[in-house]
Amino acid sequence: MKTLESTAPLVVDLDGTLTSTDTLVESVLILLKRQPWRLLQMGFWLLAGRAHFKEKVSALVELDVSGLPWRSDFVDWLVVQRAAGRRLVLATAAHRQIADAVSRHWSLFDDVLASSATNNLKGPRKLKAIQALLGNRFAYAGDSTADLPIWQAAESAVLVGASPQLSAQVQTITHVEAAFPSGPTGLRTWLKALRVHQWLKNLLLFVPLFTAFEGVQWGDWMLVIIAFGAFSLAASATYVLNDLWDLESDRRHPRKRLRPFASGALSLSSGIAVALLCLSVAFALSALVSVGFSAMLVGYVVLTTLYSLVFKTYVLMDVLMLAMLYTYRVIAGSLAVAIEVTPWLFAFSVFTFFSLALVKRCAELVLLESAGRKASHGRDYRTEDLVVLWPLGIAASLCAVVVFGLYVATPATEARYANVQWLWLMAPALLYWFSRLWIKTVRGEMHDDPIVFAVRDRGSRMVVVGMVLLVALAHWRA
Repeated sequence: MKTLESTAPLVVDLDGTLTSTDTLVESVLILLKRQPWRLLQMGFWLLAGRAHFKEKVSALVELDVSGLPWRSDFVDWLVVQRAAGRRLVLATAAHRQIADAVSRHWSLFDDVLASSATNNLKGPRKLKAIQALLGNRFAYAGDSTADLPIWQAAESAVLVGASPQLSAQVQTITHVEAAFPSGPTGLRTWLKALRVHQWLKNLLLFVPLFTAFEGVQWGDWMLVIIAFGAFSLAASATYVLNDLWDLESDRRHPRKRLRPFASGALSLSSGIAVALLCLSVAFALSALVSVGFSAMLVGYVVLTTLYSLVFKTYVLMDVLMLAMLYTYRVIAGSLAVAIEVTPWLFAFSVFTFFSLALVKRCAELVLLESAGRKASHGRDYRTEDLVVLWPLGIAASLCAVVVFGLYVATPATEARYANVQWLWLMAPALLYWFSRLWIKTVRGEMHDDPIVFAVRDRGSRMVVVGMVLLVALAHWRA
């Protein structure tokens, strides 16, 4: 932080400055979450102007500003300025209702300037309002190029989260008394937001190819690779939209509050734009596979959206939906290359993924229990539910092992493999792996996602490699 002392009244912007988020986008998302049909009206509201749009949204949504991601270093500095007797003014393009709520929350500001039903307080309009209140002697804290006219007239500037280019430009028109740069938000942050590590789940699309014994061509592999890309991009889009949908509950979660959108590391509007781009590319790729696969991808997006909007709030329905979405990937892979999914594979997938979905939910409840909390926010689960969820998840994993054993014992399997006896060794390997996951969950050592844990866990990786070798030995002919 760079500082130069100033005694001029300090005018502070809200969106992107005092908080790293956009309060209008936050309000719109909350409104759509509660009343989705309002989307049809929003276009007409915008036609009447942004001020009218903000008025209509604020009339329907009371934003809980206490949960917003504040720029703590800047807020701490404002507290010092206030204690030194400096006059602070909150001036924002946000609606008056939000600005007043922020002012009450922090108790730092002497005056509040904000948008009304007829005046969108941004750029030159904000400058005019500031000068009407303070005259020509003031300092301004902001983050956007829209603030340049205000800095041009200001005695000094405070830069909060401004880009290097904007910072250099402001330094040519006024002196900078303080600067609060943002943390890095490069490729790594976006990869985290898109959850690229979750693309591992889409390797399930390759399962039908691995279980097929005859007729697999190189062209089939290319089709599944394209299908993998389509599903991965579509999944990333739904993850981003889900995170935007769950902002309130994520900010109350011990770990999820650090996600890029919940923490304010990435803007909400950029998240919406990237999600739409990923969906567009995903459907373009799916068209290269087949019309049927494109329909499956549409179904996947619809199901994941229903999960986010409806099913995730109902106890057990959410884990059943997660299990079906995993199995859905296997079926989509079979459709991409026209390979039939056997009832054995379908049953094994359902039990396995139901168990893994319960691992995920139990891991969250264990974390809440250790934090002294009784229930999860946004989900119908309580910590006392663990006494039911533990045996349910373990039983599902045992059912998966039983199904696998029955599959190995069928005459069709014996006819397909040269050394089918090697497959029997996979049963204890599966038992060990499932047991390991559940023990780690009970101990509170499980990641929010068991797939991520399996990739990072050395024991899990060794089990997977061992099972692949057993399948190879079962195929091997002397």
